[in-house]
Amino acid sequence: MHAAERERRIFEALRPTGFVSYRDLEVLLDASPATIRRDLTRLEESGQIVRVHGGAKLPDGEDASGPRLLGTSFDQNITQNLAPKQAIGKAAAALCQPGEGVMIDGGTTTLQMCPHLDGLGLQVLTNSLHIVNALLPQTGTRILLPSGAVFREQNIILAPAGEESMPRFHAPRLFMGAAAIGPQGAMQADPVLVAAERRLIDRAEEVILLVDSSKFRTQSGTIVCGLDEIDTVITDSGIAPDMAKALHDAGVALVVV
Repeated sequence: MHAAERERRIFEALRPTGFVSYRDLEVLLDASPATIRRDLTRLEESGQIVRVHGGAKLPDGEDASGPRLLGTSFDQNITQNLAPKQAIGKAAAALCQPGEGVMIDGGTTTLQMCPHLDGLGLQVLTNSLHIVNALLPQTGTRILLPSGAVFREQNIILAPAGEESMPRFHAPRLFMGAAAIGPQGAMQADPVLVAAERRLIDRAEEVILLVDSSKFRTQSGTIVCGLDEIDTVITDSGIAPDMAKALHDAGVALVVV
C-alpha cells in the first residue's frame, strides 16, 4: 500500500471521532508499527494530526462536525492572480460543446468558467457550492451534486476515501484545478481532496487542468495524477519554458492565454 493510500485511510479513520488508536491503524493499514510511526510523524510535522498516547487525533478545533481541508482557504485564494484566472476560465469554457455533460471540480480558477457557460444548455456535475451559486441563474444549465460533507473553508462537498458518492455520470471532459503542478503531476494539499478528484478523473474521457503559472513554482503535496493522465493544461504566459517542455514531452496539450 502506497503512502498516499495509507494517509487517506488514516484520515478516514480519524474523521468520525477525531481519534484513532495505533492498534486500529495496524489492522486498517496492514503495515508495520515502524511504517505507521513514520506516517504519523510526517503528518504531525505538517500540522495535519497530533500524536497522543495510544494513537493520534485531529488538531484542536477539527472534528467530524466541522471538517476542514489543508491549504489556502477559498476566500484567500479567490483574490490571488485573478486576471489570469479569468482568462483561463474563459478559454476553458470555449472548449465546452452545446448540450453536453461536463464535470467541473471546485476551485477559484474553475469558478471563472461559469459566466461563459450561459446559453450552452450544459449538464454540469460539480462538488463546489460556489460554482452551483454561479450557475443557478442560468436556467438552461442543469446542475448535479455528489453526496458528502460540506467543507466550509472551500465550500465544497466531499466524501471520505472509499465511499461512493457520485451520481452515475460520465462526461467527455473534466475541468479541474491543482494546488501545484510539476514533472510529477498535479498535486493537492489534502488527501481527502485527492480521493475526490480521483473519482472524477475515473469518470472523464478528457482531463483539462486549469492553473495559473504560479502553481508551477510550488511543487509539493499529494499527487492527484501524473502528467500522462492530463490531456490539456490551460495557463497564462508566466509558465517557465522548462515546464512547458515537460508538458510537451509528456504529450499534454498546452493552451497559453
